Amino acid sequence: MSLTLYLHPLAAFCHKVLIAFYENDLDFRSETVDLLDSDSAASHLARWPVGKIPVLHDAARNRVVPETSIIIEYVQRHYPGPLSMLPEAADAQLEARLWDRFFDLYVSEPMQKVVTDQLRPEGGKDPVGVASARKTLDTAYAMIDGQLAGKKWATGDDFTIADCAAAPCLFFSSIVHPFAADQDSLSAYLERLLARPSIKRTLEEARPFFSMFPYRAAMPERFASGAAFV
Repeated sequence: MSLTLYLHPLAAFCHKVLIAFYENDLDFRSETVDLLDSDSAASHLARWPVGKIPVLHDAARNRVVPETSIIIEYVQRHYPGPLSMLPEAADAQLEARLWDRFFDLYVSEPMQKVVTDQLRPEGGKDPVGVASARKTLDTAYAMIDGQLAGKKWATGDDFTIADCAAAPCLFFSSIVHPFAADQDSLSAYLERLLARPSIKRTLEEARPFFSMFPYRAAMPERFASGAAFV
């Protein structure tokens, strides 16, 4: 086994890559990075000095591959499976990449801003930044709801890299900042994502770590109880 994915089991960006790997039954091993542990942090910083996760190491090619979208495309190129994460047509590829970036930048990042603010000490919180992040989520939700009208997946009939990005960020953001009551296409899309085996597996593996999620008290019981992902 030449592939090792360095991750944290609760991180949405790590979930994005895991979903792509599980979709194609990729042979890899995972290793948890604990940035609060000095040895684990030092090892990871030596691997990728930016310190972000996930990071893939391909021992066969002596290659360190960072950044979620790059990891997914790298594996598709060198270790292809039955389900391509990118369509064949050039314009369709651009559409998948666009919505992949959209979910990362306009759902994952503002969601993480809201979540991490909960971890700040009193006197160090950023209410202006959180309000801006919530406004970005409102805008993103409305755009996604419109994009999904008449579609099964983010860009059409095929599950792509965009859906890998969408699943974890929408799962967590729907808890942190719920969808509007009339965003039916968005709500139905999240339910389709949650029913997909690769996503069920990813969230089931994350469940033991849900207690670390700052918005755990707001998590619907069906997610916390153990019944939602089996």
